[in-house]
Amino acid sequence: MFEYIDGKLTFKCPAYIVVEAGGIGYHINISLNTYSSLADVERCKVYTWLHVKEDAHTLYGFADEGERRLFLHLISVSGIGPNTGRMMLSSITPTEIQTAIVNGDLPLIQRIKGIGVKSAQRLVLELQDKLKKEGTGSLIAAPLNNTVREEALSALMMLGFAKQPAEKSIDNAVKNGGVDLSVEQMIKIALKNL
Repeated sequence: MFEYIDGKLTFKCPAYIVVEAGGIGYHINISLNTYSSLADVERCKVYTWLHVKEDAHTLYGFADEGERRLFLHLISVSGIGPNTGRMMLSSITPTEIQTAIVNGDLPLIQRIKGIGVKSAQRLVLELQDKLKKEGTGSLIAAPLNNTVREEALSALMMLGFAKQPAEKSIDNAVKNGGVDLSVEQMIKIALKNL
C-alpha cells in the first residue's frame, strides 16, 4: 500500500521510528540495521511494508529497498513472521543473512534469536536458489545518478531476472543499438534477448 514514507523524523528508538509526512505521524517498526542507517538525520525516506491482521495494521520500515526485499523473502518462508524477520535483520546485516542462506551456513542462521534448526533448514531450502539467482549485489540500493546501463540492469533485476543473464542481454543491446539508447529502448531490446 505504501511504497515509502518521506518526511521529518520526529522520534527514533531501536525498535521504531515516527516519521511525520503531510501532517500525519507514522509509527514504523524498524530493524537495528535501519536504526543505525538513520544516524542523526532530521529528514528521512523509509521504504515500508504494511502488515494487515484482523486486530492490527502494522508498518515495517527499511533504510533501503534491498533490505525490504530480503525481509519479504524471509517472511515468505513458513514459520517466519514479520517480527522474526525484523529480529533477523537486527541480529546480523542483510548481506550476512543473504550470504549465510546462499552458502547454507546453518550455525550462523541458528544463532539468531527465534531461529531453531528446522527454521534455519527451511530458510536455506526455500530461499537458497532465489537468493543465488538474484546475486549478491541485489541488496544494494540503486544509486540515484545511474548510467543508462545501470538503470536498465536495475529494472531487469526488479522484474525478476538474474543479474548475470540481465547483464549479458544489456551488453548485447548496447552492441546492437549503440550507446545512445534510452533506458526504455535498452530494456526492450534486452527483454527480447532474455
